[in-house]
Order: sequence, then structure tokens, then C-alpha cells
Amino acid sequence: MAGTPSRRARLAVLAAAVVFWWGGTLLAQETAVVRVKLIQGEVPMDPLAPIWNTIPASEFPTSPQVHWQKRIGQVTVKSIKVRGVHNTKQIAFLLEYADPTQDPADAAALEFMVGDKKAHFAHGQPMAQVEGGPVNIWYWRNDTSGAADMNAQGFGTLKKQARQDVQAKGVWKDEKTKVRFKERKLNLRKDAKGELMKDPKTGDPLFDEETKVVEQDVTGVWRVVFTRALTTTDPNDAQFQPGTFPNIAFAVWDGKKLESGDLKESGSQKAVTSWWYFNAEPPTNYAIYFYGLIAVVVAAGVEYVIIQKVRKGKPA
Repeated sequence: MAGTPSRRARLAVLAAAVVFWWGGTLLAQETAVVRVKLIQGEVPMDPLAPIWNTIPASEFPTSPQVHWQKRIGQVTVKSIKVRGVHNTKQIAFLLEYADPTQDPADAAALEFMVGDKKAHFAHGQPMAQVEGGPVNIWYWRNDTSGAADMNAQGFGTLKKQARQDVQAKGVWKDEKTKVRFKERKLNLRKDAKGELMKDPKTGDPLFDEETKVVEQDVTGVWRVVFTRALTTTDPNDAQFQPGTFPNIAFAVWDGKKLESGDLKESGSQKAVTSWWYFNAEPPTNYAIYFYGLIAVVVAAGVEYVIIQKVRKGKPA
């Protein structure tokens, strides 16, 4: 028929629509997600392993921790780059961030929710908007070998697990890098009378946030790798399944010693992020392509039957 697209063109459109639908579901969830690439062989424990250069990084802004005493107004690390890989058994995260000095007390941590309860990124502390729940924290410090596998469910409850499943290794390099980040300024919220406003549930002060984009040249970069099995038998651990989107948060401490003898950042005085997500790439499911091919073949068969009936003058 004149003006009607050819059968091949219509099938191409159908196939494109199928691919778009499958792909669109994934693309819609890539915002604020660390893409953990599926690889063959062992996951790299070395922060300088060449494979890390082939893995795209996701970058997240950090800000001072203000939810819990002792608070801090300014932090050294303003943003953190994160890469991830897994081999269906082990998972590894590489954290990369600018820190001008290498200090014994420099430290970094990852945080995950445990179970189905929505936990606040501040150690699972119950907040006005969040019920609270257990969190699993992986902690690395420069002057300590390995990593600490810990749990918390609220401020002041952090403790080291009896079973340690996490490994970590950090490397600091004296190199120049450019950091572009959103600088956050937190202002204490006040009511119409000028009095400080507080969280009605916790009594913590409330803050309003101002942000601006800043670019800086810095010297000194930490690269820290954390590794663990995707799943464990420890009920205190967060468990990960490829293809899902678990929450993840980050914390960093600049352990530089000040003239007073105090550390610049320690304990609750640290740079933190809110919850983000990561997705461990699932193995290729060839059944998807098979079913897609079946859909195209069935559509082609139905169209062929309709065309034959039309040519013979029979109603479709």
C-alpha cells in the first residue's frame, strides 16, 4: 500500500522499541549510582591496579557532619570519586579523594543499610523523617593494617563485629589533581523570633543549606580499596545481590595533627555524604535477547498472515 512503511522498517521499529524499553529501565536509575562492573578473575586489592583506570568513576560531594556532637564546620575533603568491580563472589570499591598530606590518622569508611529498615546515614540514628535501623560500616585507617567491620544503630552504638569479613588497603600519592565540587554552607535555622529551631524528635538543631560550585587545584591523593564477599553468613553484614540498587554512604577523615596536638578531624568530626546507590552489574541474561527475538519473530509471523489475507481479499 502506498505510504505504508515496509515490513522490514516496522520490524526494526518494534525491535528498537523493545531494546529502548529494556535499556531505558536501567538508564533511568544511573543517576547517583556507582556502577560496579562485572569482571573476570580476582577483584583488585591494589589501589593502583591498572584495571581501575578502565572503570568509570562516580563522584559525590561531601560536607561536614552536623548531626552529632562533636560537630565540625569545615572539612578537608570536598568530594570523593568511587569505582567498583565484582566477580559474582567478591566486590571491591575504590575511593579516591584529594588530601594534601599523608597522616597516620587519615581514614575512610563505607556505610550500608542492613535489612529492610530505612536507616539514616548518620549511624542509623532515628530522625524525624527516618525511623532508623542497623547499618554496617567498613572502616580503614592509615596507621592500622586491614579494615574494621562494624555495626551501629544510632549515635554512640558503633562497635566492632566479632566476625571480620572486610579487607582494605590505601595508597597516598603526591600528585596534582583538579577538584570540582559543590561547596555546602550550613546555616542554623531560626524561627520568626530569631530563636534556633530544633528537631522535635531528637532536639538537634536544624540547618538550611547553601551551595555553590568551586574548582580547586590540590596536591596529594588517597586511593583506598575495600573488598568483601558479596554475601556472608553474618546477620550483622549488609548483603548484596547483582542487579539491585542498595544504598551506600561515605565518610573521610583528615588525620593531620594540629599545633595544639589535636587531630584536624576525628570521631564525629569528619566529611560525610548522604545515602547514594550502587549497582553490581548482573551477568548477561541471554534469555532476554532470546525472548526479544521470539517477540520479533511472532510479530513478523502475525504481520505475514495479515498481509496474505489482505492480498487474497479476506478480512484480517
